[in-house]
Amino acid sequence: MTDLGTWPAAPAAQPAGPPSGSLADLLERVLDKGIVIAGDIKIDLLDIELLTIRLRLFIASVETAKKAGIDWWETDPALSSRAARDALGEENARLRARLEALEESGPDTTEVPR
Repeated sequence: MTDLGTWPAAPAAQPAGPPSGSLADLLERVLDKGIVIAGDIKIDLLDIELLTIRLRLFIASVETAKKAGIDWWETDPALSSRAARDALGEENARLRARLEALEESGPDTTEVPR
């Protein structure tokens, strides 16, 4: 019979390359510095361009994005209630100015005399 205890012990596996940090460390670093992923997809048929899709992805924390000059979420009415209120207020002001200009332009011709 073979004694299994006599086999040579396998050496401990050593990681190749520099030691890696935890996933949380990696995520913190990416959000702190930011990362850009860019790509283009182009579909041609017989040298005729049918479709081009450009993809730009910027992953960063809010603070890092603001440092980079990116703050579109603050002005998009679909994403910000403050932006929605501002957009509604601007539209209201434009309509009031237009109504005032129409009222000042002359007599109201929409009424039918009796």
